[in-house]
Amino acid sequence: MSVLLRCCVFLCLCGSGLGEMDTCSEVHKVFQLRQIGPNQVLPSSPRSGADLQVCTSKSSTCCTKKMEEKYQVAARRDVQNLLQTYSSRLKLLLSRYVAAFQETFEVLMRQAENHTNVVLQVSYQKIADPAAGSVRELFTDVGLFLLGSELNVDEFVQRFFDALLPLVYNHYISPGVGDTSPGYAECVRSLNRVIKPFGTVPDLFADQIATSGVSGKLLQALHLGIEVINTTDHLQLSRECRRALLKMQYCPHCQGITHSKPCMGYCLNVMRGCLASMAEIDAHWREFVRSLEGLSARMHGAQDLEQVLLGAHTMLHDAIGHAEKNGPRLSAQVQKLCSTSIRKPAQSVSIQDANSRVSIPLKALNRRSDDSLSVMRKDFLKTLRTFSTFYGGLADQMCLQGLSSGDGVPCWNGTYIVKSYTRRVVGNGVRAQSTNPEVKVKGEDPVINQIIDKLKHINQLLQGKTIPKLGSLDQIETGSGDSEGHYSGDCDDEDGCAGSGGSEINRKVSKMSPDVTSDYKHHHYHHPPAKDSEIDGKSHSLRLTGAIWVLVLLCFHMILDL
Repeated sequence: MSVLLRCCVFLCLCGSGLGEMDTCSEVHKVFQLRQIGPNQVLPSSPRSGADLQVCTSKSSTCCTKKMEEKYQVAARRDVQNLLQTYSSRLKLLLSRYVAAFQETFEVLMRQAENHTNVVLQVSYQKIADPAAGSVRELFTDVGLFLLGSELNVDEFVQRFFDALLPLVYNHYISPGVGDTSPGYAECVRSLNRVIKPFGTVPDLFADQIATSGVSGKLLQALHLGIEVINTTDHLQLSRECRRALLKMQYCPHCQGITHSKPCMGYCLNVMRGCLASMAEIDAHWREFVRSLEGLSARMHGAQDLEQVLLGAHTMLHDAIGHAEKNGPRLSAQVQKLCSTSIRKPAQSVSIQDANSRVSIPLKALNRRSDDSLSVMRKDFLKTLRTFSTFYGGLADQMCLQGLSSGDGVPCWNGTYIVKSYTRRVVGNGVRAQSTNPEVKVKGEDPVINQIIDKLKHINQLLQGKTIPKLGSLDQIETGSGDSEGHYSGDCDDEDGCAGSGGSEINRKVSKMSPDVTSDYKHHHYHHPPAKDSEIDGKSHSLRLTGAIWVLVLLCFHMILDL
């Protein structure tokens, strides 16, 4: 019975497309229902299709040239809408995680700053209020760096401890001295990087911040992922693709066949041809997902952002404690180096009892476990993993889920209604399209090549590889390249290229953390440059030697004359 029914359907569909049509009413109805164009372009009855360019037919047709143009626009719109529908879940996943990460990150930064201020209030009350501005500036810089700004980590950490030293010295190292003059305070401030009163804490804290910067790389990578989807969602289809889509989706309407769908093989050839360049993203997108997973696996311990930020107050406490422990030595150094500065004598001496500053352990921050960055990251990557083959199977999914007919159902093969498609079905990717019988693919899409170039380099960054000339995501986003690694675009000091303005280059630090660039270190200069005084001394010595030789030669010449 089912076989008989299929035969009847097949004959009806075939019959509707054979011979001369008496009316185009069904075509009119669908045309208006889908809002393809104005009614004025519709013919009142079947006509000759001699002026048609794609939907040609030996028999009469219900299409005009204007209708054909409107159908082509509709076919392109249908495919782009379908493409955006399929990518919407992936795009929503990335966007939601980015928003959640930023929100949690901001909360974490506020908690870390507040926790640090509380520690100062509890253990070092006298400097808590004066140091609040420096604490706020420190965490502002930390937040900007972790979100991708090119700040010098060493510089802003040392700047914080520069401001902290005069406060600690006046209240806890040498508390018997009253207010200081601006000159003396500035002198004490300048000694932080010379006498290192806080031990190795500033360097260690800077290293931890730089290392935990991989979280910023994760965020930047996700922004690039969203950019990839936005680009492919609005990809401009080639002329050959647009004509093939018109032929597949709307040319049967011209023959009065409005309810049939293209054969599966026919749909695959058309869509694999249209999305050939997009399929080239597949390998790099898979690696992108794997690289994110690998980065996430390394984000623990010193690279765990939460651990570093929420441990900042402990490091600050240790730093001040180290200075107090070495108070006599530091006091002697300060008095020696800043002895010429004028200090106001104290009106009264008030030495604080050490027992009044008992370090009181603070309660741990109340954070729900499901709000932590690590839990959010794991849940996100688990879902993202299901989209790792998104670009490789996109054309097939679009045909399977909506564009093509089911198995065993009569279908459109581009010319007639048939039982099955008999032409060769090609694979995915640009190279496979050389034998595509439905769509002529001329080559790779330059826009897709730029996207692939960005994915290649962000993958290398996420994997911890060093990339010459491309030290940050900003440079990747503004440059384009070919398959051999040559990059276009001007190179200036802002890009980190060698050239003029060396001091400006030294001021900036690549956004890559030690995890991302293995050769990135803090404060380790094995071969320090010669000082100006040393250079001047050497040149003066050479000039002096030359002058002596001139005098010797003159004397020798005078002796010979005698």
